[in-house]
Amino acid sequence: MKTNIYILAGLLSLTSLTSCSDWLDLKPNNEQVTDDYWKSKEDVEAVIASGYYYMRECVPTLIKWGELRGGTFYATGSTDAKLQNFNIIPTDALCDYTKIYQIINMANSVIHYAPNVRSIDNTYYEARLNAHLCEAYFQRAYAYLVLLKNYSSVPLITFPYVDDNESFDIAKSTPQQIAEQIKLDIKAALATGAAKGAYETEWQTKGRATKWALYALMADVCLWSEDYAQCVEYCNYIINATDAFRPAFLKNTYDWYSIYYPGNSNESIFELYWDYNTENKENNFSSLFGKSAQGEIRFTEPAMQKLRSETDELITANNGIMPEGRVGRMIFGTYIPASGNPAGYASEQTFYFWKYNGTDVADAAGGARVRYDANFILYRMAEIFLIKAQAETMLGNYRSAVEQINTIRNRAGLSNFNGIDLSSPDADAYISTLDEQSLLVEIIEQKNMELMGEGKRWYDLLWLGSIKDYKYKDLFIGEVISGNQTTNKQWILSVLNDPNAWYMPIPQSDIDHNRLLEQNPYYTTTN
Repeated sequence: MKTNIYILAGLLSLTSLTSCSDWLDLKPNNEQVTDDYWKSKEDVEAVIASGYYYMRECVPTLIKWGELRGGTFYATGSTDAKLQNFNIIPTDALCDYTKIYQIINMANSVIHYAPNVRSIDNTYYEARLNAHLCEAYFQRAYAYLVLLKNYSSVPLITFPYVDDNESFDIAKSTPQQIAEQIKLDIKAALATGAAKGAYETEWQTKGRATKWALYALMADVCLWSEDYAQCVEYCNYIINATDAFRPAFLKNTYDWYSIYYPGNSNESIFELYWDYNTENKENNFSSLFGKSAQGEIRFTEPAMQKLRSETDELITANNGIMPEGRVGRMIFGTYIPASGNPAGYASEQTFYFWKYNGTDVADAAGGARVRYDANFILYRMAEIFLIKAQAETMLGNYRSAVEQINTIRNRAGLSNFNGIDLSSPDADAYISTLDEQSLLVEIIEQKNMELMGEGKRWYDLLWLGSIKDYKYKDLFIGEVISGNQTTNKQWILSVLNDPNAWYMPIPQSDIDHNRLLEQNPYYTTTN
């Protein structure tokens, strides 16, 4: 693991990290974080900041890992196309999980060394230490959940690497062990009593770990590990909260786009923050989703058809509203008007992604951002409602599942699911006709439409296929095939029949340097 986990990431000791510019300007400077580094609370704060720095550095990979296999987007580059076409091999750069382990190493360093700083710095009070530990536990837990969803089994490392005396021969842990460690980290963070509901500034409240972020992360891992009752419990901690600064679902359809511009909306639970005015730096979304249909990542034709269908439904529901007057989430597929058709709504129209490019529900004629500095959202309220719907469905609580689905559909301007009005005396009769599969199909589709481009689609399909005894395996494979437009369907079917192929290969460089590390079995037999 030496090449991918041994992190040379010394950090700047800052006298203050209260301003946005201090935080965003903090970057690793190629010095080791050794025992001698830890002298003050500012040193701890700097390592925490570098954990977030590495999280931001991971965003392009998070988008590609979460979207390219899901059939909503496709990549034009040959390297990225190998992932969406299930041709990736262990030597491909997109397999590299170095930056994920960098997050983990920063978190491990804080958890290991920060408590000792209190004996050196008498101004480092216990409350601040515990707050730092909360953030470190969150960073480590989130990073391991990303690895779990993409690799299934990876080395589980909970100690910092600071010199060459550490052993780099570490075997993989099981998915169950990794999921359990994630839960233990979240519980350890919450047990400190220092998990904040809000910070002093808005960007910190949305861009640093809060108790809401910990609850969301726990709901996510519980759903993934099929602990559905606990998943609902943690969703409810957020949904039913009464705190003044709690995340709050935006109910007004016309407010939907404020989630992305200017960002840091009430709906947000955790997002990675950029601000060109503060740090004089843009993110790299411009290369991924350009201000035209020619970005590196583009909508598939099946996805564009779904956008057209939702637009049609909303036109009907709103008595003929024209597409240029679109509201809510329709805007994430901004259209390029067909020649000779000023309205732009024609069968040959092409959509391009607008969440990270636009400023409002205006179309491309005048609503583009001046700078590419959109935030990247890890969790927001809409996803929590839909995660709860998934868990409630698996528990047989169909009425609650429908309630969550309708919440999302209604905010998007759509009618109730299957026309079920839960206030109607006939509601229970209609609910009794539902089944688990039909509910799950609707939930997964609502997640697709609501969370497009937020790095979620592949994991939602993968969760569906992985449900106990693989009972929805064929449905999962069918969804992948129906969305993929860049490779042979029979090839996808043959690959995905092996559940090991649902996960990434371990990077070959780590296999070469770690004598205990075993490759994902699919990639030892086929590549």
